[in-house]
Amino acid sequence: MSDTAIGSIPAASGVSNGSAKLSNGSAKSPHRGSIQSVDRALSLLESLAEAGGEASLTDLSRRTHLNVSTCHHLLSTLVNWGYVAKVPGRRSYALGARVLYLGHACLRQVDLPRRAQAHIDRINQVTGESVHVAVLQADNIITLVKREARHAVRVDSGMLGRNDAPHATATGKAMIAWVPEDQIRRMLPDGLKRFTDKTIVDFDTLIEELRHVRRNGFAMDREEFQPGVICVGAAIRDHAGAVVGAISASTPTMRATEEHLDLMRREVIAATKAMSAELGEPGSLQPIAAVE
Repeated sequence: MSDTAIGSIPAASGVSNGSAKLSNGSAKSPHRGSIQSVDRALSLLESLAEAGGEASLTDLSRRTHLNVSTCHHLLSTLVNWGYVAKVPGRRSYALGARVLYLGHACLRQVDLPRRAQAHIDRINQVTGESVHVAVLQADNIITLVKREARHAVRVDSGMLGRNDAPHATATGKAMIAWVPEDQIRRMLPDGLKRFTDKTIVDFDTLIEELRHVRRNGFAMDREEFQPGVICVGAAIRDHAGAVVGAISASTPTMRATEEHLDLMRREVIAATKAMSAELGEPGSLQPIAAVE
């Protein structure tokens, strides 16, 4: 099976009266001290990404909840900087080459997809299950790489790009376990969205769950994001000890015996510890803590 990787990273959508809008239309308050024109320009870039990389002026106005004149002026500035381009022969705009430059510069910082390749291959071969690599970008979980399972019966491993369920996925919990509580609340401005009847929707319960993640060195998603799917994830750290990403493996419940889950856990933790060691994390090869 071939990997799929992402090179440019979409995030949250639009802005109205200085407030960013999530893709479901709900308002997201800007950070204190934010500049409205910058919020709006970034909103246009993200809306272009969500539209598939190209959109008309009127479509962007609708998506961002900004008037056409404001959109036109902001787009003109973004065109001058190379982050947006006018599409020849069509009255529309597209993401510019400068966006690729930023995306590539970001990925080069740790080059996780390339570094993770051998580890993804091993987890996939040993467990036979789907494997994901994700990163924490600002307040968003971004899936960069996925490898499909080798089994005929496999889980729906989801799409590349932004994930709005950090509290309900193994990669999400593996990373936000090390994030301050106020930042977690900011990442989830509308509360803990329920995806299944097993999703954690109480913030105090989530914080306790994340305490176990920190203690045990791995996170579990037991049908919290998708019914019938169980995932194991662990964080990757750099030379400063900061979390730079996570790896997870997913299996359908029909194969989720304790023995198989233990195998997945061992392989995922071994991979993240090896990657952390490659990135220079101090003490990254310490023994795994006992599971609570």
